[in-house]
Amino acid sequence: MNSSSREWDAETYDKVSDPQFSWGIEVLERIDLRGDEDAIDAGCGSGRVTEGLLARLPRGHLTAVDGSEAMIAKARERLGDGVDYVVADLAELELDSPVDLIFSTATFHWLLDHDRLFSRLRAVLRPGGRLVAQCGGEGNVARHAQAIVAAASDHEFGQHFGQANSLWNFAGPDETEARLRNAGFDQVRCWLEQKPVQPDDPLAFTMTVTLGPLLALLPEKKRRPFAEAVLAHADLPLTLDYVRLNIEATA
Repeated sequence: MNSSSREWDAETYDKVSDPQFSWGIEVLERIDLRGDEDAIDAGCGSGRVTEGLLARLPRGHLTAVDGSEAMIAKARERLGDGVDYVVADLAELELDSPVDLIFSTATFHWLLDHDRLFSRLRAVLRPGGRLVAQCGGEGNVARHAQAIVAAASDHEFGQHFGQANSLWNFAGPDETEARLRNAGFDQVRCWLEQKPVQPDDPLAFTMTVTLGPLLALLPEKKRRPFAEAVLAHADLPLTLDYVRLNIEATA
């Protein structure tokens, strides 16, 4: 699930994203819906969780937003023509009409400027509208990040990363609550959850889910070797120490 401008392997993501899917459904089940809301899935990915949200809106309207054209194409394949689709960076999101609900999972940590993100999301919500989201939070995949740094220290790979930005923004609850209030949100509540994952296919999972921005900087012939180098620096079986940041706020 993605909202930045880079492309994703949507087909592989659809197959390996069971952890993100299960977390997304947990978040969705916490939301009390009438069924007639105008809603956004902000970072819809391949549409697996979006499908569950759509089922909760029999009299409503849903817009699926993602920064990846491939993800939007996969979501359209799954969801059909009853949904509006927008390819956009969430930090630049503009809509013709405001909405009642912004729902998002496994996405916000890919955007580095959360102040700008929350300001933009507040602007597309109606007064009283809700933001309900979950993303990577403080401490997320910390050991995996160390393995990435170790692999990138090899000049064969590191020479390509000179212009690399931070991969993620894994924020904590207190700073996120402050940013939300500064953006104009009320009734703000944020908290962390531990969600460790052992991927069934570690190589496919890391190449598709965690390493995408770095792999995009490498020549194609070095992408798989870099992912293998990252895994070589990890304890096996691979366990990713996911930490999820839950976000609830009202416009």
